[in-house]
Amino acid sequence: MAIFHYNAEQPFGVSPDLHLLFWGREQCAPGHAFGPGFRDYFKIHFVHKGTGKVVVAGQSHILTPGQAFLTYPRVVASYAADESDPWNYSWIAFTGERVKPLLSRTTLSPEYPVFPMDGVVMNGLYDRLTEAAATSGALDLPLTAILYEFLAALLRSVPAAAADSAVQGRKNEHVEKCLHFIEAHYCENITMEMMSEMLQLNRKYVSALFKHVVGMPPRQYLLGYRMAKACELLTRTDCTIGEIARSIGYEDALLFSRMFKKVQGCSPKSYREGHANLTL
Repeated sequence: MAIFHYNAEQPFGVSPDLHLLFWGREQCAPGHAFGPGFRDYFKIHFVHKGTGKVVVAGQSHILTPGQAFLTYPRVVASYAADESDPWNYSWIAFTGERVKPLLSRTTLSPEYPVFPMDGVVMNGLYDRLTEAAATSGALDLPLTAILYEFLAALLRSVPAAAADSAVQGRKNEHVEKCLHFIEAHYCENITMEMMSEMLQLNRKYVSALFKHVVGMPPRQYLLGYRMAKACELLTRTDCTIGEIARSIGYEDALLFSRMFKKVQGCSPKSYREGHANLTL
């Protein structure tokens, strides 16, 4: 059973430097899974016991106790607990303007999100956050202080080489602009020429850079992003299949249905019916 705790304090300002969203823990049921899908925040899972698999950027990773994995905003991923020895893990979710600069100082990326983490830090993190949230007064300071302490431990666990950090930061900035462009224009006819023109860089270079950082070509990422949006619309709205198709960039509803089945393994109608009773 999953245990969630949410930060009751609202972030300071529209774009906070760093803000804790929620944390929790769970003894997973055999085969418990998420995705393929994406979220709008950073989330780290730490495995205390058991095993499972994470798939992101076309790469599969088997995680065992003492390892952790990071899911990035708007990056499609999936993970599943083992059928015979399922995960017991804890997690922490956060957002903020300082997160990306901090992560650029590590070896982590959407393509390589798995890392070893100090068990002493992770074993006590859930209790420390829960105890801090139970105290009276403003929660943002103690919770944010613990989050900064956690991120400092993360930087110590997987530090990036100093010489590579600036170059990698510039490359990641180009890819971030592409990701934001896709997020803003996924319902349109996006082309590589449009993104390369935006960056004022060679089209082939942008495509190769995107694949290197994200782990898949821009077209494949766009397909996954659109289908994740379609899943949201199918489960959270009463829009018709045609309306959903047009909302994510497909004028042809039949083409949308074929692509959806290719990605999700079932038709849009079957997906909606199968998720009709789930809590939104």
